[in-house]
Amino acid sequence: MKSLRRMTLAALIVGAAVVPGSSLFAGTETDDKGFVTLKPGNEDWKDAPGYNGVQLMVVEGDPTKAGPYVIRVKFSPGTMSMPHQHPDDRLVTVIKGTWYTGTSETFEPASTKPLPTGSFMKHPAGAAHYDGAKDGEVIVQIMGVGPSGTVFFKPELGKTGRSLP
Repeated sequence: MKSLRRMTLAALIVGAAVVPGSSLFAGTETDDKGFVTLKPGNEDWKDAPGYNGVQLMVVEGDPTKAGPYVIRVKFSPGTMSMPHQHPDDRLVTVIKGTWYTGTSETFEPASTKPLPTGSFMKHPAGAAHYDGAKDGEVIVQIMGVGPSGTVFFKPELGKTGRSLP
């Protein structure tokens, strides 16, 4: 049973900023049996504090607390996160656009790999990476087991950079 629970929690693993769920919660609806839904058009995007060109919403859970969470992150064209890491594994699915990813502590947008809509990527806990959009808007869904957080390798450079010259 513990193994099944661990596998289930591992399947809910989530590249983005972590903020309290209550302030960025999506436009979900919960029925009288506890089923939670989010329908297109009901999304409630918020600017991610300190991340220029990035919006997010917490779909389920709270990334700052123990337990599974689901967030969505929207990158405006030409916006990428600077190299960072998270304490938890994160499972990322591209749900709109082409998401570009790099896997080092050095910010080199030209060397990123494109992942089109429908793609999946696992970010292992503690692994350096950066990601975002180049020529179009990108939305990714990130799942993980908190508590989570983001640690930048060079915080003096800020949280976001431009992918285009």
